[in-house]
Amino acid sequence: MSGPELLEVGRLGRAHGVRGDLIVNLSTDRLERVEVGARLLIRERWYSVTSSRLQGSKRVVHLEGVDDRDAAEALAGRPISAEPLEDPAALWVHDLVGSMVVERGGTERGSCVSVIANPASDLLELDSGALVPAVFVTEVTDGRVVIDPPEGLFEVFES
Repeated sequence: MSGPELLEVGRLGRAHGVRGDLIVNLSTDRLERVEVGARLLIRERWYSVTSSRLQGSKRVVHLEGVDDRDAAEALAGRPISAEPLEDPAALWVHDLVGSMVVERGGTERGSCVSVIANPASDLLELDSGALVPAVFVTEVTDGRVVIDPPEGLFEVFES
């Protein structure tokens, strides 16, 4: 599998019905991951989504070549991977974690160790313990995250 690094985007749930449909539990809010035509890697094999529907609060998909309950049950519980999406306006966790966080003026603030989901704005957690709201990110390129934080954001971590 050459090409871009793959991302885990969810996990297959239980088989649904007798025709090979599966419940999908996405770990992303990008529903295009399970739209008709999407390609998913499961157990080192690529599958195309041939149908996708919302049933109650669950997403149910049919994968090309998975045409009965036994085939679906053989895939149940498996992680789902896919290629990264191209969206220049989006901040991707896989681009942020491990990157050096630097203020516009050049002051290095540390490495991003995780991204914490927060209702107001996701937070970049730095190796120093500092938390930086993602709304202050102005640029992400080649392992470097540039931020434009308000004055005083890092004061508690500098004493």
